[in-house]
Amino acid sequence: MPEFAYKATDRMGKIVEGQMEAAEERDVVGKLQSLGYIPIKVGHPSKTRSFSLDIDIGAFFRRISSADVMTFTQQLSTLISAGLPLDKSLSIVAELTEKEDFKKIISDVLSSIQEGIAFADALAKHPRVFSKLYVNMVRAGEAGGVLELILERLVSFLEESQELKETVTSAMIYPALLTGFCVVIIVVFLTVIIPMFSTMFEDAGENVPASAQFLMGVSAFMKGYWWVILGVIGGTYFGIKRYIATEKGRLNWDGLKLKLFMIKTLVQKIEVARFSRTLGTLLRSGVPILQSLNIVKETIGNLIIARSLVGIHEGIKEGEGISKPLKGANTFPSLAIHMITVGEETGRLDEMLIKVADTYDKDVRNAVKRFISILEPLLIMTMAIVVGSIVITMILAIISVNDISF
Repeated sequence: MPEFAYKATDRMGKIVEGQMEAAEERDVVGKLQSLGYIPIKVGHPSKTRSFSLDIDIGAFFRRISSADVMTFTQQLSTLISAGLPLDKSLSIVAELTEKEDFKKIISDVLSSIQEGIAFADALAKHPRVFSKLYVNMVRAGEAGGVLELILERLVSFLEESQELKETVTSAMIYPALLTGFCVVIIVVFLTVIIPMFSTMFEDAGENVPASAQFLMGVSAFMKGYWWVILGVIGGTYFGIKRYIATEKGRLNWDGLKLKLFMIKTLVQKIEVARFSRTLGTLLRSGVPILQSLNIVKETIGNLIIARSLVGIHEGIKEGEGISKPLKGANTFPSLAIHMITVGEETGRLDEMLIKVADTYDKDVRNAVKRFISILEPLLIMTMAIVVGSIVITMILAIISVNDISF
């Protein structure tokens, strides 16, 4: 029978942890509940211990990620659902949090609540950690007395968003490694292998084929001026990055992404899924539609699509609803607009928006798989052509030199 590690708390807020043999995780949860404990985390020992690794390699690894916020929300939702007061729940979650920076933020939120500040306002003091969407959903939950329900919806929203992000990121790892490997192979050929043949070709002079002379020239330049090449690459990268940071640069970059083959469809589907899930979650949580649209506009990653939402905002103000301005924006697929229209006409807009998000999340995963299935062989073919061309050029040069010698 497998063994599971657990963390739980009693009604007084005391944290207990240990290991228990059981057939499934839910059996551990049931046993803990029968003992009067509130389960917070249950998993295999290796998985549970992985959360406690303290990797202190600079600020990048100490930053508070969306996964940390999701874990915080899950734990807080579990404790409040079990009937613990908000202040006691925050105190327990702060104790469980392993990142010191996040622990300080949660403690500050707790202190603010104890001073009489609303939970949403306390969260709003930390905009880098808790987004406007997060704060406004909590505010709606506090106003309607349904904070427990809102936290459950936030957990669902964050899990879906994190899953989509991880799907896209994971899919790009292999092509990135393949590209890096290709670059390393070419650099090794040009800086190590080709120079080994240079002395062989020196006596041949002009009789060496032009293609081989060109490769030897490139090789000599790379060995002698590698710092210039790195400087140009670095300068170009940071120059483009700085340009994209400007409003004009960002507009041009986002516009380019909406014109490139395959990238256009992928970007559009990602933004439709993000728009629909965010707006649907906000509306379901009781946030007014105009306020929700203002929040959604800030969550959209593509500036071209985000700006198209301004017309939707004005259209709703004038009583046109949401589907008609969306159609006029020319940035959303017809299927998404049709589904939103049906939701609007049936009075179930929030429900239909979530369905749109689920549909396009699935489409994004399929589109990423198709994109990678095309990209991988293209990268392999490119590497084979480049490396093969170098090898063939050097072989022909060797043959040519040997013919001259005899």
